[in-house]
Amino acid sequence: MAATKIPPNHIYQYSLVNALMAGVSSSGITTTTLLQKGNHGLGTFVRMDGELLLLDDTVYQLQSHGKIRKASPDDQIPYAVATHFVPEHTLHVKLEHKDSVDKVLAEVNPNAENLFMAYRITGKFSHNKCRTVKGQEYDNQPLSELGKTQFMAEYTDVEGTVVGFRSPKAWQGFFVAGEHLHFISHDRTFGGHVLELEATEEVKFEVGTISNVHIELPTSKAFNEAEMVTDDAGLKSVEG
Repeated sequence: MAATKIPPNHIYQYSLVNALMAGVSSSGITTTTLLQKGNHGLGTFVRMDGELLLLDDTVYQLQSHGKIRKASPDDQIPYAVATHFVPEHTLHVKLEHKDSVDKVLAEVNPNAENLFMAYRITGKFSHNKCRTVKGQEYDNQPLSELGKTQFMAEYTDVEGTVVGFRSPKAWQGFFVAGEHLHFISHDRTFGGHVLELEATEEVKFEVGTISNVHIELPTSKAFNEAEMVTDDAGLKSVEG
């Protein structure tokens, strides 16, 4: 696959969240390809085995039970969203809870309700609750079902980085509407999809607003035979 140059603060996405909800996750782009698309991203791996976090020049697989491995160059990624993140605003803030993230973004750019925003939060988090999915147990097992047996862990006073995107409500099913954020510890030993977040001390909060989206769809038989619908309730339950 030829590399496509993606400008800074443009989104590149491979496949759709609706495809994961339909269980389509047996193949995808490689880690090498994703690294050409950005330095900041989220996603998952084949058979939805754990969470994906792209930070700078490394793709991490956040596995069940909080373990982490660096992805191999040829690992398959059935869904990912990425950007060449260039912060437009940098703040130092405290976060009372996860909803505080949205409040900060609204203050940074109150005219971006129907635009995308990428953000990176770095520092010490007083409370962080994360989940990781354990991977499909059978072909086409939907993400909503995997969410019922996901591994969850809570961390106190941990240093690390949150990689996140905020997507408009109208894009639910293409993306995860609202906040979608993954965490990795400073020592790169644990992390996951963020369900709860609190920072009683100030953390560094970097933000960029995005108005350009590039979506690449799979051409596989599995993707084109899948019956995709937007399950809003199912997405909200599994994505927190």
